[in-house]
Amino acid sequence: MHSPAKHLPAEKRRAVTVETVIELAGEQNPSDITTSAIARRMGLTQGALFRHFPNKEAIIGAVMEWVAERLLARVEQAAQKQSSPLAALEAMFLAHVDFVAEHPGIPRMLFGELQRAGETAPKLMVRTLIHRYGELLGRIIELGKESGELDDRLDTEAAATLFIGTIQGLVMQSMLAGDVQRIRREAPRVFGLFRRGIRRTP
Repeated sequence: MHSPAKHLPAEKRRAVTVETVIELAGEQNPSDITTSAIARRMGLTQGALFRHFPNKEAIIGAVMEWVAERLLARVEQAAQKQSSPLAALEAMFLAHVDFVAEHPGIPRMLFGELQRAGETAPKLMVRTLIHRYGELLGRIIELGKESGELDDRLDTEAAATLFIGTIQGLVMQSMLAGDVQRIRREAPRVFGLFRRGIRRTP
């Protein structure tokens, strides 16, 4: 629960709005979140909220931008701390899982946006996020092949797709089970199988 945002600077209020939407998405169907509910949780009027966002779609767009920036920064930072490409991949995998576990409303919003018909700004942002994430994975996988740590016959693009898809599968199963923390418990074992499939064998 956020404290009233009536006297916050504009940029801070925008950030609190994003955090509020993510919080609400963890409690209810994201498509049912209204601007009045967001304003009420923040202790504002709808009019005050609309001074920073013209409509609900703009708010969702800001949420997707926040997710893209924070998630990519989190996994990049995790990778940079490691001494080898394979260790970097594992650190990224677990950092991504932790990010989802900390913000359970995010995957619900992402899946909801991807199901919407037509092209929307939030959907485009999610697509851009996945593309940038895939490029980062691709660079690390190529380094692993060059160093001899990963199988040099490995299909880099397919491996990156499998990495992201594996996390998405874990997220979906945890949502179906109604236990978002399950993703943290399952992640190490699941990454172990992924690692076995990509590492170079004698």
